[in-house]
Amino acid sequence: MRAHLGPESPLSDKGGRFESARASAARVVDAARTAGVPVLFTQVVLQPGLADAGFFAKKVPSLKVFEVGNPLADFPEAGPAPVPGEVVVAKQYASSFFGTSLASTLRSMGIDTPYLLGFSTSGCVRATALDALQHGFRPQVVADASGDREPATHEQNLFDLNATYADVVTEAEVLTRFSALGARPGEKEN
Repeated sequence: MRAHLGPESPLSDKGGRFESARASAARVVDAARTAGVPVLFTQVVLQPGLADAGFFAKKVPSLKVFEVGNPLADFPEAGPAPVPGEVVVAKQYASSFFGTSLASTLRSMGIDTPYLLGFSTSGCVRATALDALQHGFRPQVVADASGDREPATHEQNLFDLNATYADVVTEAEVLTRFSALGARPGEKEN
């Protein structure tokens, strides 16, 4: 979301780490589309006044940037962003699974190994990876395509995720995997 990229946002890293991760995420999404790998997006959507954000809004008041109508809640103009036909799951909390249709959507699409990327590594990416594992999926966290406000926080969370909840992979590894899929029509990695 643009909320992590714009210097005017309270969620921005103001150091360019989110922008680097955004560019990596755009390349991963483009490679997935080229290889025929399904691409799904999540988007934080909160009602005005944060009535549907519960204690999360009290803990993190800056979530107001995700209120309906705030341009910071939109996908970045430079991508990645959904194209027509791609699923966008609306969420109110850190995990993309909590209170959403994501698990059933992935299962109905035959996906058992989701590739996770986005912001922030210590928040939404970590919570989603944990819940993916607990829903029986094998999450792959793309390190280069995920970001956090502080480098040490990003690295520590990647270490913990790889040790316990997910496989942490690089952009290069994912691009190689997806490129190999594109070379064999009819085969998809999920």
